[in-house]
Amino acid sequence: MGRQDNMNISFTDVIPDVETYHDLRASVDWAVFCKEQSEKALKNSCYCVVAKDGDNAVAMGRVVGDGMYYTIVDVIVRPQYQGQKIGSSIVNRLVDQINAGIPDGGRTCIQLIAAPGKEGFYIKQGFSVLPDESSGPALRKVIYT
Repeated sequence: MGRQDNMNISFTDVIPDVETYHDLRASVDWAVFCKEQSEKALKNSCYCVVAKDGDNAVAMGRVVGDGMYYTIVDVIVRPQYQGQKIGSSIVNRLVDQINAGIPDGGRTCIQLIAAPGKEGFYIKQGFSVLPDESSGPALRKVIYT
């Protein structure tokens, strides 16, 4: 089903609909949030990129943030399309969008939490593993209702 190269993959700076978002998350065995939360989260994205093979969404990534701090989330590539540089194209496009919005003399911090085993992918994109020389370890709290 997947192509052997991404020459026919198109990238669009668009927020996907909730069904596409849920379908992409399910394709990589990630939990699917309730529709209400997903719609709000997608609406509040600062930047979003969707990759398509024809009319079929095969990957996405999005950014949330406040203008100084950004978090890259939901970098998803359908398994049959992985290893074709689609994910790196999405991450680089998101970083470029963030960089374009930094004012002269400004500074921003982009962070993310990698899926298990995907740290190397993000290191290749220029991210550092925490803790490092300027930051302590990343922490998080997940709440279920």
